Amino acid sequence: MPRPENQREVPRAGRCAIVGRPNVGKSTLLNALLGQKLVIATPRPGTTRSCVLGVYASDDPPTQVAFVDTPGLERPKGALGRVLIDSAKQGLLDCDSVVFVTEVPKAGAPPQVHEKDGAVLRALEAANVPVILAINKVDRLKAKERLLPFIEAYQKNRPFEAVVPISATRGTNLDALLGEIRRTLPEGLLYDADFLTDRPERFFVSELIREAAMLNTRQEVPYGIACDLDNYREEDGLLRIEGTLIVEKQSHKAIVIGNRGETIKKISTEAREQIEAFLERKVYLRLWVKAVPGWTRDPIKARQLAVKEGQP
Repeated sequence: MPRPENQREVPRAGRCAIVGRPNVGKSTLLNALLGQKLVIATPRPGTTRSCVLGVYASDDPPTQVAFVDTPGLERPKGALGRVLIDSAKQGLLDCDSVVFVTEVPKAGAPPQVHEKDGAVLRALEAANVPVILAINKVDRLKAKERLLPFIEAYQKNRPFEAVVPISATRGTNLDALLGEIRRTLPEGLLYDADFLTDRPERFFVSELIREAAMLNTRQEVPYGIACDLDNYREEDGLLRIEGTLIVEKQSHKAIVIGNRGETIKKISTEAREQIEAFLERKVYLRLWVKAVPGWTRDPIKARQLAVKEGQP
């Protein structure tokens, strides 16, 4: 039953950064909160390279949360690592609150702060906004009694506005997390009702191509893959996309192409299917592969190829 008009909650809106070390499920969480796939997510470290804004909206209660998905915070490795850390810290600026995502301890591990969460906690010291601790992957924790001492270990490091155990893949406690975030936001609304993101279409197309390439390669190759769109045009009712996958080494180029071109064909097919689902239109996709030796170690190239991928 709807609330009487005089009992309706006030509208609230604001920006909320999602931060955490690599591979704790930040991008998966954003997609789950939005109810659609906006950002790519793979098991590979370094998948997220740019801060991506996605707006969650609800009418009851009236709420708009501009989530900012950020690259994983960790000790930087080379120029690309430093660029990703700078990008993640940039995502913390001008936020009304922060969701700090970690994951439950592995079986047999002591209930203590994960050693790689130290970089995240240090970055949060400068964030003078409420921080909510979201402990992801609770569906994997068989001994639920281990959760309380794990939470206490984190609370000894800093105060949290709230602590919410969640499962991003199963949707567990996401409503509770949204409720806690809402309480941290100022009154009023910020966006048009149909606003979802401030990124251009080409950005997401480029990301979907990179995702397919990362999922179909191995070892150190995925970390050194970037995507550059060369052609993007409408022609005879078909969106024609031509792009280049950039790798660090000639040996990586051979891996991405594969025996008789089988790997690049698989990447192209999977990427095209994802792009068509995302854009809801027919797409022609053609990909090339190019080696740019050592691009992840060059600060200028790392910023050009990683952080600004897919932009016009």
